[in-house]
Parts: sequence; structure tokens; C-alpha cells
Amino acid sequence: MKPRIKTLSEKKLIGNRIKMSFYNNKTFELWRSFMPNRKKILNNIGTELYSLKVYTPSYFNNFDPNKEFEKWAAVEVKDFDNIPKGMESFVLEGGLYAVFTYKGLSTDDGIFKYIYGNWIPNSEYILDDRPHFEILGDKYKNNDQNSEEEIWIPIRSKEY
Repeated sequence: MKPRIKTLSEKKLIGNRIKMSFYNNKTFELWRSFMPNRKKILNNIGTELYSLKVYTPSYFNNFDPNKEFEKWAAVEVKDFDNIPKGMESFVLEGGLYAVFTYKGLSTDDGIFKYIYGNWIPNSEYILDDRPHFEILGDKYKNNDQNSEEEIWIPIRSKEY
């Protein structure tokens, strides 16, 4: 599977966040709290949902599935003028990304094993210290093997 290499411009997001680990996965809890309230966000850009992960700079060194990171459920907005109560703003920094189109169950982590264990080590890129995220668009269907989403991995040249 070969990704598209894209330069992302800065985006403004509004949503909810939670601390979790791969071992103590709270994704269901996060989205269950976000989805009923997302209609309160009045200045959306598009209909896509963002599933964002913010890792510490050394997160992937000596990977430990118990190490915590921050996960967001969010939508893109024009501005931060009206942030609904109980939600927060997040500025997604722009930069270079490897974008993988994934089709299948979101519970299948094989795509991530391929990206981090195969594609990145054999590419001309290394991970960059920016958020990783998935865009859940019109073709995304929760718990459906025909679901499609985009996986955005922050990268920079090895020669950087």
C-alpha cells in the first residue's frame, strides 16, 4: 500500500479529548460523549470527523502499549468564536503527511503495523512530532468491513 504525500495547511478543530493508552483504550467512551453534542458546533467546515492522536515526542521510542497519549474526537471549524460548553479548541499544525486510504474494520490494527513497522522504515521519511489523525468522511461506517477512512501520519525527510 503506497500513501499519497501531502502538505497539510493549519486547521482549527473543536471537540473533546481524553487521555488513554493502547492497552486502556477509551475510544468508544470519547466518541460516545462527542457525537450527541457535535451539532452544537455551529461553524463547521465540511462534514468530516477527525480522530486525532497527540503523542509525546519520544512516544514511539521503546513502544509501550501502557504509555498514555491524548485522543481527540473533533470537527474542523472556521474559527474559535463559539466553542460549545464542555468542548475545547485545538490548532492542528500544518506540515508533511503520508496519507493512507484504508478500507476495513477500525478495530484491525494491521494497517498501523504495516505503516510503522514496514512503510516508514523503508521510506525516505521518518515520523515527525505532530499529531497523527484519521479523517472519517462519507465512506466511513463504524464496525463495517467496507468502511473507508484516511490515515494521516506526520513525516519529514530523513535528510532533515
